[in-house]
Amino acid sequence: MRGEIPNDIGNLSSLIVLSVVKNQLSGLVPASIGRIRNLQGLYLESNTFQGRMPDELCQLKNLASLFLGGNRLSGSIPSCIGNLTGALRKLSLESNLLTSTVPSTLWGLTYILYLNLSSNSLIGSIGEDVGNLKVAIDIDFSNNRLSGSIASSVGGLQNLVNLSLANNKLQGSIPTSLGNCISLESLDLSKNNLSGVIPNSLSALSYLKYLNLSFNRLQGEIPTGGPFRNLSAQSFVSNHGLCGAARFQVPSCKRKTVKTIFKYVIPGILSAMLLVTSIWIFIISRKKNVKAATETTFLPQHQWRRVSYEELLSATSGFNVSNLLGTGSFGSVYKGTLSDGIDVAIKVYNLETEGAFSSFDVECEMLSNIRHRNLIKVISCCSQVDFKAVVLNYMPNGSLEKWLYSHNLTLNILQRLNILIDVATALEYLHHGYDRPIVHCDLKPSNILLDDDMVAQVADFGISKLLGGEDSITRTLTLATIGYMAPEYGMDGIVTRRGDMYSFGVVVMETFTKRKPTDAMFVGEMNLKHWVANSLLADAIVEVVDTTLLGTEECHDFVSKRDCLSSIMRLAIACCGESPEDRINMHEALATLNKIKIKFLKNASEGVVLSRHGL
Repeated sequence: MRGEIPNDIGNLSSLIVLSVVKNQLSGLVPASIGRIRNLQGLYLESNTFQGRMPDELCQLKNLASLFLGGNRLSGSIPSCIGNLTGALRKLSLESNLLTSTVPSTLWGLTYILYLNLSSNSLIGSIGEDVGNLKVAIDIDFSNNRLSGSIASSVGGLQNLVNLSLANNKLQGSIPTSLGNCISLESLDLSKNNLSGVIPNSLSALSYLKYLNLSFNRLQGEIPTGGPFRNLSAQSFVSNHGLCGAARFQVPSCKRKTVKTIFKYVIPGILSAMLLVTSIWIFIISRKKNVKAATETTFLPQHQWRRVSYEELLSATSGFNVSNLLGTGSFGSVYKGTLSDGIDVAIKVYNLETEGAFSSFDVECEMLSNIRHRNLIKVISCCSQVDFKAVVLNYMPNGSLEKWLYSHNLTLNILQRLNILIDVATALEYLHHGYDRPIVHCDLKPSNILLDDDMVAQVADFGISKLLGGEDSITRTLTLATIGYMAPEYGMDGIVTRRGDMYSFGVVVMETFTKRKPTDAMFVGEMNLKHWVANSLLADAIVEVVDTTLLGTEECHDFVSKRDCLSSIMRLAIACCGESPEDRINMHEALATLNKIKIKFLKNASEGVVLSRHGL
């Protein structure tokens, strides 16, 4: 079956089960389903439904089974899901595009038996309240971006048969309380950042048939009792600190003798000291020949500060969730403090995500060759087989997106204009000031960061492209962010500098309207560009701009603000032509922004003088 579920489905008031699994149904999950108050089973998995989960589903007080997996649902899990605590036994939301944190209300589903949130993009930690799910039999949170430690309260789930937390960003040790989950048959904690030893308490899990702890940072001896007698080396792959029985294909745990230490370790230490001393002398001699950098310079990789994984681990308290600044398509960004006291932002790549390796390589290449006051500064790149990170300047004022949508932060017209001039300056350098044009490809407010002085710096070069010459184009299969992509990029993968111009125009409109291009108000043919363009045609710019910017019509500077905003929006529209040939270039955009700023400041100063004289 194809097409959408009609809203009239809500009229089937006596329906008990609705199952349309494994079809090609699309569109939104109808909110009208919330009117089917007798519904006990809703099975919509393996279709192509998109959009958010409607809050109206929380009205189905008799719902025992909710299966929405294998679709394209996005946004967050509704917090009202906890209202279904009386009846809900099975909840499956796996293989969607869900983001945000796991709502705390989920832990109120005290009668849930089956809970599957795997293969989404959920972030945050699994709180101690997970211990409330005492009757749960199967819990699967694998393939997300969850961080923090595994809550010790999980040991209270004595009915749990299957538990998978694989392929996340969990840190800390494996809780010894897991040994109390006496019904466990399958436990998968692989592909995380778990450290410490494997607790001996797991030897008490007499029903355990499958255990996967591979690709972590565990150390110490592998237990040998209980279920460990029947496990193979596959359960412990890529934990370089483990030791134990030969069948696990790890080193023996026998201690090295004093003779061995004198024979191998001490000569190794002396050799390492000699090597470090030689490198230090070489670096000092090189520094004497380095000339002072100008505002726009090359940044060769040999000038990067050397950082190790251990230093980054220490700098972020083990990549603790409390230091998480945000997540993106290819990984997460943490705040950290290096050993010399420098605050940094550490972008850690999720190597399980398709394209993460190439994104890391591109970002290191781009940032190693460019430097500008309005481009984020790279401090170092850390590359290991199973860990890759870029260490960047920490930007204490966060992103433009944060300032636009925060309830506690505000930006006036001049501040927003200055930020966009900074961004335009950075893009002008990328497009015209470098020997080969660079296209950013993913410009949006979350990639525009602000330093102590509110100077903007463009960040995130993970999908950027280096063109062959002034008018060259290239193609890509990598999708940028929906709403900011130029039409030719989204449809045909064509990358040119004019694609960045389109994104810049959208960012300009969003900055002054405080409306995302994906806002729910834009449906059908209406989008952010058409909305702004229509307001200009109707001379009604005051109806679309952020209401905090203009004040009342009685204000002495109302007219100058309105005229300034109209000029800015006309510039934005000029950047967003449907065809690349219809768009202005960044030289023209930057020059226009500077003219608008000068005129605005002139009008503002004249308005103050007139106001003081009562005119």
